[in-house]
Amino acid sequence: MPFPHALRALDHRDFRRFYVAQLLALVGGWMQAVAQAWLVLQLTDSPFRLGLISTLQFSPILVFSVVTGAMADRLPKRALLVATQTTLACQAFLLGALVATGRVEYWHVAALGLALGFANVFDQPARQSFVMEMVGKGDVANAVALNSAAFNAARIVGPAVAGVLIAQVGVGPAFFVNGAGFVGVILTLGRLEARGLPARAGRATMLEEILEGLRYARRTPRLLLALGLVLIVSLCVFNFTVYVPLLARTVLGLGAEGFGFLMAALGVGAVAGALTVGGRGSREPGPGPMFLSAALAFAALGGLGLSRHVWMATPLLVVTGYFGIVLMASCNTSMQLGAPDALRGRVMSLYTWVTGGVFPIGAFLVGSISQAWGVSVAFLWNGTLGLLALAGIMLWWRRRARAPLGA
Repeated sequence: MPFPHALRALDHRDFRRFYVAQLLALVGGWMQAVAQAWLVLQLTDSPFRLGLISTLQFSPILVFSVVTGAMADRLPKRALLVATQTTLACQAFLLGALVATGRVEYWHVAALGLALGFANVFDQPARQSFVMEMVGKGDVANAVALNSAAFNAARIVGPAVAGVLIAQVGVGPAFFVNGAGFVGVILTLGRLEARGLPARAGRATMLEEILEGLRYARRTPRLLLALGLVLIVSLCVFNFTVYVPLLARTVLGLGAEGFGFLMAALGVGAVAGALTVGGRGSREPGPGPMFLSAALAFAALGGLGLSRHVWMATPLLVVTGYFGIVLMASCNTSMQLGAPDALRGRVMSLYTWVTGGVFPIGAFLVGSISQAWGVSVAFLWNGTLGLLALAGIMLWWRRRARAPLGA
């Protein structure tokens, strides 16, 4: 029996299996994110050091994502994903063991965060481009939306469970749950029929293939628009593993359970946003709704800088999550539909670069501003910066639309 239209990508057996396994792993991943942030604050009580962990965790994406995107176009994607998921499982189990034995120190968290970043820089371009091979172009928009919904459903469940777990037994079990989730993904990958083989034999050098992908991006205006919007939203909005624990602890005076509740509120909005995109069908999203979504996400972020009570912060987090994910899923869909098969890994590595690669910069700024002037100022700063950058992109797009053909 086929799935409803809004869930049609699940009719593909490989995607359905991978989706379920990935959803469980994502819950564990969000549990680890919450536990790790709380662990760092327990060890250091320093907003700057919390931001530095995120910087280390995402720095490999900033430096290497374009290279690993070319590798994703050259190598079997399923085998590459098995390797990355194995690395992520080992990272989680080792951090859990250090916590359980009472030997964990700040530098352990930093080093293992860097290891996680190196695994993710190989994992994300391969996983993003593997989606198309499991569902085809007709259902890729729905698959992207379902993946966003899974990611953000996990954002609801993971932090909520982690908050209760941390309050009752401490941070250690969250890392073991995350490791077990990756083991489940590894076993599922072994059952898939799709192998993600390269679209063509690699006859060019790695450098030539990287430059080919960059040239394609430079001469494709819709791709440049999507990358620009994703870049500013990733830089200014999606630093919530730094923002929210600081908001909960220093502004609202909440404990671990309150932190989990705020992260869940963010996730509720994000799931609703992903399902909104999934219900649109397979058509490519237009620039107007993408501009509006970005503007509303930045406005809600600025509003969080004025929040002093949970009743005010919670709906603003819902709004931020909703419009942030509508924008991100729309841009992802636009890039997937527009990319040639042979270039998809490299195109999606650019998406990975702007979503995860600029995160170290944003996390460092948030941590530094919060340390010096408070997290409320950091919210106001990034909300304002995002709106100004968005105005610049809109001006560029309008001028380009008015320019004569061939100009």
